[in-house]
Amino acid sequence: MTPGPPADGLSLIASRHCKRAFLDRAVPRDALAEVLRTAAHAPSSRNTQLWQVTVVTGDSLTALVDALCEAYDRGDPPRPDCTSRPPSLDDAAERRAERAVTGVLLAKGHAVPDRAAGRAHFRDNLRFYGAPAALVCHLPKNAVSGTFLELGLFLQNVMLALVARGLASCPQFSVAGYGDVLRAQLGIGPDRLVVCTMAVGYADETAQVNRFVPGRAGLEEYVQWRD
Repeated sequence: MTPGPPADGLSLIASRHCKRAFLDRAVPRDALAEVLRTAAHAPSSRNTQLWQVTVVTGDSLTALVDALCEAYDRGDPPRPDCTSRPPSLDDAAERRAERAVTGVLLAKGHAVPDRAAGRAHFRDNLRFYGAPAALVCHLPKNAVSGTFLELGLFLQNVMLALVARGLASCPQFSVAGYGDVLRAQLGIGPDRLVVCTMAVGYADETAQVNRFVPGRAGLEEYVQWRD
């Protein structure tokens, strides 16, 4: 029996973690519509709501996965429309990133997290980890920092609403590196910036990778109190 979502809001937030293995079970369209409709209550400057989402399922998802993997297998380099991290990180952030990457690879059964393991994991990203639904999230080409912030607020609402409905997700920047493939397959115009994708489905809780939860920074690392 699949456990239900946490009963209170704080527990719901704490229970959200990336899932990288999904059941072969379709996600009802009305459930996705309810989640996306509710997530739109996220704040945005002057209520502009510039985010857009292309929902991909069924045969369209199969064709997209094939095209993404074909591009990767022939050696096409990722060319993202935007960046996801600064060019350098401080030591604490670098250690957290390294532990997270290593933990995922080990949880997926790679005894030695080497280059081959990394490539296999990246390709699994392009398959949306076998999820039955994918969200492709994009913004206007003239988006600025605040626009990306608003998309982030919207996407956090999406992920929490999915948990509330017994669903799971994994946001992905790596897939956005193949924006040209996404545009060609899904009819996304050149006037849009592909920011990220998100794998969505029912989590396979028997998969070891879904039991890996990276440690979070301590409160003292990111909060300063001024009384």
